[in-house]
Amino acid sequence: TDSKFYRWLTYLYIDAVFVILQTRFHTTGLENVPKDGRFLLVCNHRSNFDPILTWQIMRKYDLAFVSKPENFGIPIFGRFIRRCCFLAIDRENPKNALVTIREAASLLENDEVNVAIYPEGTRSKDCVLLPFHNGVFKIAQRANVPIVVAAIQGTEQIHKNWYRGRTRVQFEILETIPPEFVAENRTV
Repeated sequence: TDSKFYRWLTYLYIDAVFVILQTRFHTTGLENVPKDGRFLLVCNHRSNFDPILTWQIMRKYDLAFVSKPENFGIPIFGRFIRRCCFLAIDRENPKNALVTIREAASLLENDEVNVAIYPEGTRSKDCVLLPFHNGVFKIAQRANVPIVVAAIQGTEQIHKNWYRGRTRVQFEILETIPPEFVAENRTV
């Protein structure tokens, strides 16, 4: 169950992090986010700051990320994200990954939170879009929800710039793919 208290504490922490890191973000396309019902957010992945920045920008949408298991071992933070419905995915074992996909779909079906995932499965250190893992789209198909497609730029500069000055990050909602289209199409 999603904890509003832990979610509030995490937002407070994230607010402080971006003040310290002197990060400014510009957002566009938020009008493309569905007003009613749940959705699956997919985005490119450039740095470790992507999830917390996305979580900050989209805070009114109660996001829960599908994340690598190592993030749940981070002292204090791991406990907080677990209480905010984040899910660990085993990227090495497809059978275990399918369990997480089902759990994510269940969160959407039960109207608990919106789910966010990086279909590339890992960060692109060269800032080149990596191939998508097909299984992530099964979340939207199982839950019969739209897919909100986002793009992020500039987060890979945050760790380089924080002591020198501001980093500007661009976050854009590109489009929302309706659930009917998601249901009619198959992943390869």
